[in-house]
Amino acid sequence: MQAYTVEQVAEILQIGRDKIYFLLRTGQLRSIKIGKLRRITDRHVAEFIASLEEKTDMP
Repeated sequence: MQAYTVEQVAEILQIGRDKIYFLLRTGQLRSIKIGKLRRITDRHVAEFIASLEEKTDMP
């Protein structure tokens, strides 16, 4: 399992860092805390993308 910083996930998804923090605040994207550091695992990113696909597939 890989764990990424907010900046790395923003780059992976090609969206802004502020948008990542918004997604974290609203619970749309999950993360873990290691001490004071926030990390987003590859599983969290996959779950987030899957949730977007589900919303797109709905009529």
